[in-house]
Amino acid sequence: MGRTKTEPAGHNAADFAWQQDDVFGRVADRYDLLCDLFSLGIHRLWKRRVARVIARERWTTLLDGATGTGDIILRVLPDVAEQGRSIVASDISLKMLAIAERRLARYPEVVQLRQLDAERMPSIASGSVDAYAISLALKICDRTLAMQEAWRVLRPGGRFIVLEASRIRWAPLHRVYLAYMSVCMPVLGWLATRGDASAYRYLLNGIRDFPDAEGLAQELTRCGFEDVSFERLSLGIVAIHTARKPPATAASQSG
Repeated sequence: MGRTKTEPAGHNAADFAWQQDDVFGRVADRYDLLCDLFSLGIHRLWKRRVARVIARERWTTLLDGATGTGDIILRVLPDVAEQGRSIVASDISLKMLAIAERRLARYPEVVQLRQLDAERMPSIASGSVDAYAISLALKICDRTLAMQEAWRVLRPGGRFIVLEASRIRWAPLHRVYLAYMSVCMPVLGWLATRGDASAYRYLLNGIRDFPDAEGLAQELTRCGFEDVSFERLSLGIVAIHTARKPPATAASQSG
């Protein structure tokens, strides 16, 4: 299919394994509060922006690979619910999905909730979705495997949309940001999770060790995606990447 070989697996910036630590299950009822605290509320702007990007893409079936509490899908739905589109909202955490289910209950004909691991989704057929979105989760999983799965489940020509941590372009300011997060995240995380240190440790590691926007764009290209572009938000604290799985060629269709 013309796909280039990706780098070896193992790109988990947060060094997180959900099978060993159900941290997101433990903090599910406080997850949105944590997002507000860690980002000083700015995450709401990021989610609003990526929701607009997702909604304006041309798709009939969307897979959300890490829906969490349903925050972003809730922002997408008003723009697409009346257009005959369908969404599979997935997450690895059943407790997070339970919250998402309550929040998305108004759209039973549009949204299907499923427990899926973004690294391996055998129940999702290859080439079966028009668009795949994943937000603030590539840093806590093996992103190489997750990108490979995105490639697999997308139809030729399908769109991949990623909202993820990035790096402020001016290095001194980025170091100040990391220093701030290193001090504030443990304190706020400890208070919000009643002493559960793992929640902020994983997130801090993921932010610190995730590639910059150009680096992630290169990884997407090596995975075989085309038309890779990105938009930095909040000076580059996060970035929205969009990419396309190449359309099927006449030769591949006949073969």
